Amino acid sequence: MTASLYQPVRLGDITLSNRMAMAPLTRNRAEEGNVPGPMTVEYYAQRASVGLIIAEATQVSAQAQGYVATPGVHTPEQIAGWRKVTDAVHAQGGKIFVQLWHTGRMSHTAFQPGEKAPVAPSAIRAKAKTFIPGAGYVDTSEPRALETAEIAGIVDDFRTAARHAIDAGFDGIEIHGAHGYLLDAFLRDGSNQRTDAYGGSIENRARFLVEVMAAVIGEIGASKVGIRISPVSPVNDSSESHPQPLFEHVVRELEKLHPVYIHVVEGATGGPRDNAPFDYAALRKLYSGVWIVNNGYTKEMAEQAVASGHADLVSFGRAMITNPDLVRRFQENAPLNELFADAPLYGGQGPHGYTDYPTLG
Repeated sequence: MTASLYQPVRLGDITLSNRMAMAPLTRNRAEEGNVPGPMTVEYYAQRASVGLIIAEATQVSAQAQGYVATPGVHTPEQIAGWRKVTDAVHAQGGKIFVQLWHTGRMSHTAFQPGEKAPVAPSAIRAKAKTFIPGAGYVDTSEPRALETAEIAGIVDDFRTAARHAIDAGFDGIEIHGAHGYLLDAFLRDGSNQRTDAYGGSIENRARFLVEVMAAVIGEIGASKVGIRISPVSPVNDSSESHPQPLFEHVVRELEKLHPVYIHVVEGATGGPRDNAPFDYAALRKLYSGVWIVNNGYTKEMAEQAVASGHADLVSFGRAMITNPDLVRRFQENAPLNELFADAPLYGGQGPHGYTDYPTLG
């Protein structure tokens, strides 16, 4: 029997009501102290009919921040704010993970404790920008290379954040191993020119990510831990000479730890799916857990991906922003809302473009 996008599926110890997921979507709406506020509670509760919500990228420490008004999960106030979100989603019958990140070199001294340089595998500035209130879009700061002895502390930041996420009521966590942020930057030869145990060979460049995954799995259990990867996405100045062997090694190492899912961005994030050659099927054959795919999936593509066995779940980004009831709209072949032209995707004040997208009557 072929699977349907609208059928329940097991994810570790929980059952999802369907095979659609809300991708982690940075909205820059956190309140003072990088705490999720009341509108964030409403925003996620509105979308609880999707099988799995993966809440937006969330800092594991103060050092991990790279953008304005992005939430953390490293202070008591942040944990309490997220608890209101998870309670609201669960009250609607939904399931919710949170994505844990460290932005690495995708940051600016303005966001760093003591206005110090951001940290990275190597002291290579990313060709990218971030927004600073009052200054507008500015180039990311030149980072400093992490000392070998510092890496264990960041591994521990992820482990502690995973524990905090469970304390906040999340059903699990997703490690952000994609998009040029710290873990992904360590993977890639375009951003990692280290000569210690965390640089050089593929095995060495993958070491940090594997250590983080082992730590969080050791803390909260493999059934509550997923990871997102983006093998060929060039976003945030990401580059890698040989992505196929790199990510096949990563997935082989992940299979040993057996996280509950791997979430793969196919192609260029938010752009063409065929920007670079990559054999995703070869990657999937190396892993026995739940496989989630992302990037530009339409209703028809998603239905086919699940029915054919290409994926167990499909995650949706902008369609989930604009359609809180996306599952129902797909099932009823109803038209989808478009992004409001007069509301920002990132940031903004008040509900417009955040919690006021219409649902079917």
